[in-house]
Amino acid sequence: VLQNLSQTPVLRELLKEAKVPGTTVKIESPELCMLFCFSFKQEPQLIKLDQPGPLTLAMHQFVTEMQETKKGVVTPKELFAQVCKKAIRFKGYQQQDSHELLRYLLDGMRAEE
Repeated sequence: VLQNLSQTPVLRELLKEAKVPGTTVKIESPELCMLFCFSFKQEPQLIKLDQPGPLTLAMHQFVTEMQETKKGVVTPKELFAQVCKKAIRFKGYQQQDSHELLRYLLDGMRAEE
């Protein structure tokens, strides 16, 4: 799940933008508009981003590390710790489904908007 998310160009760009509080993002592409536009108009949308939360910052850090070619092995310890704070069911390293992690991760980041 994390490898797939780290290779999603739209998410990478939004995480870069979200790292700087007060940034205004212009959403023009149909793919992004499908995610964020609340109307069916294809007009560009402007969204002002607030201070990113700890889960969003941890996701940004993880994606950045995944993109560094010289980094070697990347472990998502901080990201996992932040997910565990939002979804206590992940504490204890029990078996969990990947779609549950994806849901809690994306819902947690959205709640920080």
